[in-house]
Amino acid sequence: MIPAPLQNIVDRLRVAWHERAIALKAASFAMVGVVNTAIDFSVFWTVAQFLHWPLVPANVLAWLVAVSFSYGMNTFITFGPESGRILRWRDYATFAASGVAGMVCSTATLFALSYVLPVVAAKLISILVSFVINFSLSHFVVFRKRAP
Repeated sequence: MIPAPLQNIVDRLRVAWHERAIALKAASFAMVGVVNTAIDFSVFWTVAQFLHWPLVPANVLAWLVAVSFSYGMNTFITFGPESGRILRWRDYATFAASGVAGMVCSTATLFALSYVLPVVAAKLISILVSFVINFSLSHFVVFRKRAP
């Protein structure tokens, strides 16, 4: 038996989770993003450092790999109720297209900051910029609630 004050909190969290409050979506998006960031950074670092690709193409390739993973995970987890947990080519294309804004902002941030910071620091800041852009577009454009 859970004490009444604790039960109230549990009930409120359950309702918020089922209603998919924006803060919980952002947290879920961030958790997917942690893994996504590792994928992005690993691909970027491998092709930039070991294959000696220039920064911009390396960043674009890393983004392409990461966006595919991100779409799948966000379809099933973060925006599951809105997507019906069904992968669709059209939704993938919309997700990827909306992610272009995040990728462009990320790449511009990386490129600009690489002149004043170490590349690793510039890349990490560019990832933060990308998170803000990508979550906003995913929530308000790609996976928005649609009328039945």
